Amino acid sequence: MASLSLTTSVNLNFRSHRHSPPSILTSQRNNLRSTSSYSHKPSSLTLKFPLHNSPIQNPKFIVKSSAAVVPAQAPAPAPEPWHGAAIKPLLASIATGVILWFVPVPSGVSRNAWQLLSIFLATIVGIITQPLPLGAVALMGLGACVLTKTLTFAAAFSAFGDPIPWLIALAFFFARGFIKTGLGNRIAYQFVKLFGSSSLGLGYSLVFSEALLAPAIPSVSARAGGIFLPLVKSLCVACGSNVGDGTEHKLGSWLMLTCFQTSVISSSMFLTAMAANPLSANLTFNTIQQTIGWTDWAVAAIVPGIVSLIVVPLVLYLIYPPSVKSSPDAPKLAQEKLEKMGPMTKNEIIMGATLLLTVGLWIFGGMLGVDAVTAAILGLSVLLITGVVTWKECLAESVAWDTLTWFAALIAMAGYLNKYGLISWFSQTVVKFVGGLGLQWQASFGILVLLYFYSHYFFASGAAHIGAMFTAFLSVASALGTPPLFGAMVLAFLSNLMGGLTHYGIGSAPVFYGANYVPLGKWWGYGFIISVVNIIIWLGVGGVWWKFIGLW
Repeated sequence: MASLSLTTSVNLNFRSHRHSPPSILTSQRNNLRSTSSYSHKPSSLTLKFPLHNSPIQNPKFIVKSSAAVVPAQAPAPAPEPWHGAAIKPLLASIATGVILWFVPVPSGVSRNAWQLLSIFLATIVGIITQPLPLGAVALMGLGACVLTKTLTFAAAFSAFGDPIPWLIALAFFFARGFIKTGLGNRIAYQFVKLFGSSSLGLGYSLVFSEALLAPAIPSVSARAGGIFLPLVKSLCVACGSNVGDGTEHKLGSWLMLTCFQTSVISSSMFLTAMAANPLSANLTFNTIQQTIGWTDWAVAAIVPGIVSLIVVPLVLYLIYPPSVKSSPDAPKLAQEKLEKMGPMTKNEIIMGATLLLTVGLWIFGGMLGVDAVTAAILGLSVLLITGVVTWKECLAESVAWDTLTWFAALIAMAGYLNKYGLISWFSQTVVKFVGGLGLQWQASFGILVLLYFYSHYFFASGAAHIGAMFTAFLSVASALGTPPLFGAMVLAFLSNLMGGLTHYGIGSAPVFYGANYVPLGKWWGYGFIISVVNIIIWLGVGGVWWKFIGLW
């Protein structure tokens, strides 16, 4: 005897034999009743009956405790999952904008400037909480600007003609060719062969390589995106650290964040390491009639810069460590991989030659009248013509187009905050506040430095921040007793370092963030921690060094 225990009801399928008359179903059911023993419980029915010689096959009816026979019903379809925005983050973003919109406009601020600030901050909250992808959030922010007539359509989308977002997008296309041809892996294996016995050693080799190139390539976007992003991505892949499969923390997360944070340090070390640095020098001369030459800048920045380049990777290694810290067999494995790859292929040679051409134009393009983005377009054209990279592959680089969208949107909104006078109002308010405290110049300058530094959350460009606030803050610092050249150089150095706060604050930020190895919350959180580390080093170690060389 076989037994079958059922709860409340059971599916038993009945079907007559192919040659049995229809009436057999009735006799089968009667037979079941007569040969089965059953007992009722509050919520179950137990049946025992012989199955081995039974003509019962394939259940078609449901037997319930009431002995009624009813047709089976199909299960209800599962509800379709929601594919739209995350509701709570979306509401938080909208609430931020709506609340600020209805706050009384401060004296000295235009209504348009206040409305744009409301939309800008709502967009920033949306970018942080991500109810939708970043590009979608930014596009909605631009749409709100146009819908409320805060900006015209041409003004809202004006930054799509800015070269920096395009340079960043082009960097992703270069990275595609770098990895596709295998050149990235070849160079990555060479690095692993030389420095790969430890993750920290590998990181330092990249950090100081980038610093050596910094004075020769005046675009941090080009340096980070065109050279180091492809290399770092190739290193991560070669070490088994990929996006989306849970291996990001093996190496990639720490390495991406380290290379980004040190790129802002190397940019601060040389007058020619970042495109906006000459603007700081020019505004210094216009404000205090003192010149900052290339050597002056380098001598003042070299000591705190080197200390930061050593300390920052180590701090990140301790607070955001890679899961693989030591790999003594890695150099040997890298050598085996290189031997297996064999000689360079035709596409690798084309990719390498194109990269040398582009970097050469980044270094010497100023003498030829060729800017960084034009050089990058020329390089991409060579890759497209030779088939090393196809246009379909460029279109498939969704991260490049997403980054282009949200970065251009933030540049436009931040730029018009300045044009509408909000930034100058903020600068004047700060200046009056600090000047009225009656503090010693050291304390007053410290407050000015912190306000100047952390106001960068409202900027998507170092040049825009320098243009909007540098002169006002330098003027007030000098009036309060700060040695003018000392004040100018500190503000100039910090104009680079503050780019590490966010994923949009400097040209290298969208490049490394767009690789998707580091979540946005961690990017901002560690960005703030490293900003504190940098301020301590540059004002502490730097202050002692500047005293030694007679800057104050």
